[in-house]
Amino acid sequence: MKKCIALLIFTLAVMGCNEQRPSNRAVYFLIDTSGTYTQELEKAQTIVNYLLATLDSGDSIAVARIDSGSFSEKDIVAKVTFDERPSVANQQKRGFKLRLDQYVKSVSAGSRNTDITGGLLQATEFLTETGAGEKTVLIFSDLEEDLVRGQVRNFPITLTDIRVVALNVTKLRSDNIDPRDYLNRLAQWQKRVVDGGGQWQVMNDLERLDKLIAAR
Repeated sequence: MKKCIALLIFTLAVMGCNEQRPSNRAVYFLIDTSGTYTQELEKAQTIVNYLLATLDSGDSIAVARIDSGSFSEKDIVAKVTFDERPSVANQQKRGFKLRLDQYVKSVSAGSRNTDITGGLLQATEFLTETGAGEKTVLIFSDLEEDLVRGQVRNFPITLTDIRVVALNVTKLRSDNIDPRDYLNRLAQWQKRVVDGGGQWQVMNDLERLDKLIAAR
């Protein structure tokens, strides 16, 4: 009997070791449209075009705006999981690009507030639901969170197995007065992501887009 139990435990252990991580990828792209950041939206389009060319069948992508209260489905501009059939996936990519282009044309003045935390919460929900083996949040923002009065966002965020990449983190006018403000802002977000179990990366050189999504 003891031998049978030992054999069962060994078998389960081997099965656990042989379990492979899902190979599909999921990306959630948060876009800041507040203030002068609307002038940066062409760069955001370039990033999305790159992602669409890189992601494959079975992968997922969503683009959402960072609004005054971004923990809501209404802030998602477009989302899709690409079909296993390449021809259908290509049609989905064209439709996704069209929706994003139409959105960018419609943006005249973004929100006066930026709920980055709410956007991250929405992103983690989407990424978790995809069941992807590789999960990435891209934040296209200056990372200055400006909340509506009364909003509470100073709480931990669970980001286990999620990579968070800050893109095009432009400097504010106040940063030019005291550059430490910029560095402190980056450090605070890094701590928050790492404390939540995630990985943190800053990429301001958009010529390095090939580093965004790791090859399979």
